[in-house]
Amino acid sequence: MTGSFRGILYPARLPTFHRVPAPESVAELVQWFWIPEWDIEPGHTSRQHLIAFPTSNLVVQQDHVEFAGPTTRRSHRDLTGRGWAVGALLRPALVPRFTDDPGSLRDAQLPLPLTDLQASVSAAMSGTDPAERRQRAVEEFTGWLVAQGTEVSEEGLLANAMMDVIGSSAEVTRLEDVAARLFVSPRTLQRVARKHIGLSPSALIRRRRLQEAADRSRTDPAADLAAIAAELGYTDHAHLTNDFQKTLGFAPSTYRRSVLEDQAGDQDGG
Repeated sequence: MTGSFRGILYPARLPTFHRVPAPESVAELVQWFWIPEWDIEPGHTSRQHLIAFPTSNLVVQQDHVEFAGPTTRRSHRDLTGRGWAVGALLRPALVPRFTDDPGSLRDAQLPLPLTDLQASVSAAMSGTDPAERRQRAVEEFTGWLVAQGTEVSEEGLLANAMMDVIGSSAEVTRLEDVAARLFVSPRTLQRVARKHIGLSPSALIRRRRLQEAADRSRTDPAADLAAIAAELGYTDHAHLTNDFQKTLGFAPSTYRRSVLEDQAGDQDGG
């Protein structure tokens, strides 16, 4: 799963956004850190549409910290005023430290009383130099995670490996494909996914394909949608359209048109 805007449906609407690789010290705990910053004119709202990566996030904001569980559908956040967030896309191995049942937090956010984390990241984000404050925020977040302990169980490592295989291998289209690559049974992967992710391996595969389809539709307007469907393992164009409609609420052709309109408006200064 690569690309700085993968999972973000309308990048042209996005305020300042940075994705920072996780330092080596927390590489088994965090996929990457993400930092949006915004300054919206009074009376205006910027709506950010997402089809999020299928795992959980730990998010520090100006006034609270929350654990955001895995999503099953398109989501959005309305940004107003001036603000920021510093989020960590969690590796599956870290998820059980925050919840015994991530499936119960699908499409939900759980506030956490992590005042020390909130205070240290907020102090870092108060700096005047944008690049320096983002770097300091990630350092503070990383330091907090390291202080909690970086040891990962064998099952946690398997959960990470499962996510890596699903996320990086376009030819993996079935649960059995993942199990064969990791030399474990499909039942083992189902159990691990339930505990560490909250979604089934099959749902993860569907999400990866949908994100790739959305990304291709956005970044390559000339690409034939039927060809994209075939490349990503969909049975046909209708199957891709049904997946889009079910999860995002619109067809890929509709999405492509709205993206082009956004880009045209951005170029015109609108």
